[in-house]
Amino acid sequence: MSFTTRFGNGIKKALPSPFTIAILLTLLTFVLAIVCTRPAETGILEYTADMALAWEAGLWNPGGGGLYFAFQMMLMLVLGHILALSRPFEWLINQLTDACTTTARAALIVTFSTVLISLFNWGLGLIFGAILARKVGEVFTRSNKALNYGLIGAAAYSGLMVWHGGLSGSAPLKAAEPGNVQSMVDPNLAGLIPDSIDPALTLYSPMNITVSLLLILLLPALMYLVGKKSSGAIPEVEPLKVESEVEEEAEGAERLDASKIFAKAVGVLILFLALYKALIVPEEISLKFLTPNFINLSLLGFCLVFHSNIKAMLRAGDSAIKGAFGILLQFPFYFAIMGIMVASGLIEIISESMANNSTEFSLPIYTFFSAGLVNIFVPSGGGQWAVQGPIIINASLSLGLPLPKAIMALAYGDQLTNMLQPFWALPLLGITGLKAKQILPYTLVLFFAGMVIFLLGLVIF
Repeated sequence: MSFTTRFGNGIKKALPSPFTIAILLTLLTFVLAIVCTRPAETGILEYTADMALAWEAGLWNPGGGGLYFAFQMMLMLVLGHILALSRPFEWLINQLTDACTTTARAALIVTFSTVLISLFNWGLGLIFGAILARKVGEVFTRSNKALNYGLIGAAAYSGLMVWHGGLSGSAPLKAAEPGNVQSMVDPNLAGLIPDSIDPALTLYSPMNITVSLLLILLLPALMYLVGKKSSGAIPEVEPLKVESEVEEEAEGAERLDASKIFAKAVGVLILFLALYKALIVPEEISLKFLTPNFINLSLLGFCLVFHSNIKAMLRAGDSAIKGAFGILLQFPFYFAIMGIMVASGLIEIISESMANNSTEFSLPIYTFFSAGLVNIFVPSGGGQWAVQGPIIINASLSLGLPLPKAIMALAYGDQLTNMLQPFWALPLLGITGLKAKQILPYTLVLFFAGMVIFLLGLVIF
């Protein structure tokens, strides 16, 4: 058994379910708050009760960084999934599979297309890659040809290592919303930071554009080389029927649901509204319109346009909603952890520790590695921004480090260790029929390649 296989299996066995991890992190935060921040004059029981109330208040946080944020992320995943099940994407997938004649070519094509689409939307890229990998498996099954199906599954998961530097990246998008960054620091410090961080300084910075181009070019080439050296077997993959292929007769009022013209007309109107709000309403055209709400509005419009009718879109939605359960259940726990950290002052303690032990040069590197570690336990970019965002903002203020670079360091670290944490691979595994241990050895290869690329970007720029 190779080192990558042993390491991948070890990671899988060492981690309980993400929801169990969220509970354990909650208990750990309780203990740290009581041990490190309890005033001498306050009794343990009284302070524990105070922290419990802070936890409960955070759990139902109705603000832009709480349940509202959780809904934004759920909708982004679901709409991306629905879009991946539309006929135009089915056509694209069929065109790509025709070119997948060997394991190496399939690994290159699946990686390249998945990375490219994931830079647009992480949910779309994840499901698109999964369906593409499944279709490749079907082709090789019908042709009775050998395929390293685990490698193709890993290639389809590669988009989760680039998404946070793309258009649906949680941290840069939330930072672009007016008041979000200021809400994460002490009110006395809010005046020291801008109302919002323009995506031109994060997503469209020279550093992130360079890093993204390297990922687009190098990851497919790497997977091609791995495919050339790997062996495989004839896969046993049953044909997959996507939701949009099913047709039903409509009668009465249901004809409106089945109307192609109605769905596309509404979709076009929504897309026009998104563009109008982004380019016409602002007094000055900038990239600040790139927020979660704009992405979701655009995705909704594309879903209506790309699906044959509303009935087909809703049928795809029934399938897509299952993937959002993890966000629904876990995000409130992350907000509750944040409530304890804010009420107890743990944020200030951790931020001061980071600032005192870092320099302007080393803080982005430290943030990158710490974000990667946190992501193993908090497998959500949005949840991680809620928990770790205030810490890096405070530390950056203390050292005078530009916030955009700190935000992207968190984004890079978060997305990198998705290659070790199989939580977001669950939809992919369900679609492809693969097991986590079959893809982890190859996602580990992506992990090391990504680490080199991200570190070079943070050091050079």
